[in-house]
Amino acid sequence: MPTPRPAPPAGRVDAIVIGASAGGVDVLTQILPALPTNFRPAVLVVLHLPRKLPSLLPEVFTARCTLPVHEATDKQPVQPGTIYFAPPNYHLLVDRDAKGPLLALSMDAPVHFSRPAIDVLFESAAAVYGPRLGGVILTGANADGALGLQAVKRRGGVTLVQAPNIAIARSPAMPQAAVAAGPVDFVLPLEQMPAVFRAWGDGGAI
Repeated sequence: MPTPRPAPPAGRVDAIVIGASAGGVDVLTQILPALPTNFRPAVLVVLHLPRKLPSLLPEVFTARCTLPVHEATDKQPVQPGTIYFAPPNYHLLVDRDAKGPLLALSMDAPVHFSRPAIDVLFESAAAVYGPRLGGVILTGANADGALGLQAVKRRGGVTLVQAPNIAIARSPAMPQAAVAAGPVDFVLPLEQMPAVFRAWGDGGAI
């Protein structure tokens, strides 16, 4: 079983960005409902979705999670302890105004054939949150998110990848690409990941 590297001494994070593709809904249903009601970081999620179909993710996860769940909207302020899903056919980004971080939506060209793209969210969030950001790559079938996760790392954030083992990641290509792109703080099986999220939320040791 992979052994986590020591966590960077950054303390609690203010936001967590998550990227997933094939198999991602099943993995997220094991992570997001495990977050407690007093969990403080905002959670921003890009899951590759069909562009022309409405997303049911907010409804699915509202029924399972103790935290508020929303589909992201443009110019929406980022609230602590809230889960945001990227809407279909829009890139989700993080921006900042005088009052703090806010969400932005874009119809720029797809990245890795995807809109929303994980790299776009991670790179923009890293620029806003710096060392107060956690970046997470889950199961998926392409390389989206690998460069974005390294952007999080370069800005001092902490990074986590689902262990790229076919037995525990339904589509291991995305975790494999993330690990190959550069240093990652944690490479863990799914069952160990909720504890890392909780530690990020309270700033405790993992």
